[in-house]
Amino acid sequence: MAKSIKHILKQVGDMKINGSLWIESPDGRFLGPGPIELLERIAETGSISNAAKAMNMSYKKAWELINNLNAHTTIPVVMPQAGGEKGGGSVLTDEGHELIKYHRQLRKSFADFLQKESKKLKS
Repeated sequence: MAKSIKHILKQVGDMKINGSLWIESPDGRFLGPGPIELLERIAETGSISNAAKAMNMSYKKAWELINNLNAHTTIPVVMPQAGGEKGGGSVLTDEGHELIKYHRQLRKSFADFLQKESKKLKS
């Protein structure tokens, strides 16, 4: 177990331990807060374009994130749908929904860990 460092730090009461959570491959990061938010917004809107707009992201960047996710999964997480009257759209596969659920659980565990470590810093 790591030893406390609070005796070295100034104003420990105002500090907390923080971090960001990503899954990465040897190629780099591919699953984290941004891609997960994009998947959530695609699920909400049924559209990559609308999801990207809601995030102030370019359509090209959204497709790059989706292609990167799909390159790291055995089954695509976003599938285009042929359009009807209003044009096409996109839907998340079951695997896309599973990634969202997994990342939410992972973030919860990570947040609990960070909170626990921050409390150690202050106590």
